Amino acid sequence: MLVKDIRHIERIHAADHTELREILHPDRDSSEIRYSIAHAVVAAGEASVPHRLTSSEVYYVLSGLGEMHVGDESRSVQAGHAIYVPPNSVQWIENTGASTLAFLCIVDPAWREDQELAAG
Repeated sequence: MLVKDIRHIERIHAADHTELREILHPDRDSSEIRYSIAHAVVAAGEASVPHRLTSSEVYYVLSGLGEMHVGDESRSVQAGHAIYVPPNSVQWIENTGASTLAFLCIVDPAWREDQELAAG
């Protein structure tokens, strides 16, 4: 059994300007999964940088309020919302609330640095 405590996972500052804690990744954990899961936060008034992944991604909002952008679409999001992002879609999320926006990022197949591309 693999159990991880988010309080003991190192914070990293991702290229898209979110603060991440990589919860599970098949390259770094003894698990037979093909996806990765990260916990991300965006401070009030901030936004991630528009980017795209060659993998599909799901955002699951844990707390806060935001505006999710995928391609030409935008939608308000809040705790309990899940957002599917198709592969190669330009995406970013902005925090429209007064507190931290926290969400999970589930990437399938697992996130790899060379699969994240700047928008454009």
